[in-house]
Amino acid sequence: MSLRIVFMGTPRFAVPSLDVLVSEGHEVVAVVTAPDRPRGRGREISSTPVKEAAVRLGLNLLQPAELTDLSFHQDLRSRKPDLIVVVAFRILPPSVFAIPPKGSFNLHASLLPRYRGAAPINWALIRGDKETGVTTFFLEERVDTGRMIVQKNTPITREDDAGSLHDRLSLLGASAVAETVRLIERGEVRTTGQDVAHATLAPKIFKPDCRIPWNKQAEEVRNFIRGLSPSPAAWTMHRGLTLRLYRTETADGGVGDPGSVTVEGKSLLVQCADQRLAILEVQQEGRKRLAAEEFLRGYPLKTGEHFA
Repeated sequence: MSLRIVFMGTPRFAVPSLDVLVSEGHEVVAVVTAPDRPRGRGREISSTPVKEAAVRLGLNLLQPAELTDLSFHQDLRSRKPDLIVVVAFRILPPSVFAIPPKGSFNLHASLLPRYRGAAPINWALIRGDKETGVTTFFLEERVDTGRMIVQKNTPITREDDAGSLHDRLSLLGASAVAETVRLIERGEVRTTGQDVAHATLAPKIFKPDCRIPWNKQAEEVRNFIRGLSPSPAAWTMHRGLTLRLYRTETADGGVGDPGSVTVEGKSLLVQCADQRLAILEVQQEGRKRLAAEEFLRGYPLKTGEHFA
């Protein structure tokens, strides 16, 4: 017996979860996503990745401007969903998540209660964690606090950045969503409460938060940069220009104040509190992302200058 499901999501992260629900034969009676809006440099009106997936799959689509709109609530009830599945969407009011008889659950990209909040993937890397994962949990009024259903783990490798970890967790999350729906369908769900004592926060990251703290140890700075790569991107200032850094590696030696630059042949190194960091990929504002060697050929940078 398949379930009648309303799926709610917006970004690319959510698409594998929608795909797996359809592939497993569930009746997705509606897909709810954000309205079309201007995106990108050209500010052209565009659809969300979840809307594009819903169109590809031939599913009914809802794009409410406000989740508190009573006509939206009535539309949801009229579809008689057994279950609401939420992946990377807005905070739902109780009047919405209480509609289906089998409840509403969310997929979160961390091992809850660690990294509750909007940016769990970024913060796991910034904090230098060696492991992360995904969690499904039933929605409650307080964000990311509900009883947990399924957790799946994955190691964080030294080569991971926010982009690679995002893609891996997106697929792992789809597997967790599928398993969770099967458990609910069979009436075999066993939930676990979250230990508040181990809860940590992963707040949304804004551009001012992304300025590189060169006065920290090199490994911390490296984790900071990869935790923000490729988006929203860590940045530093040089001669009034913004430089975004995407890939780095710790390097031996170094003297001078944090932020001081050394150019050694094709290598670009920056001093941190304890040692230097080799810059591997960089982007000058208004230009494309380049390997450090190529960047140095077109950008006048000398030993002894500073990033700030």
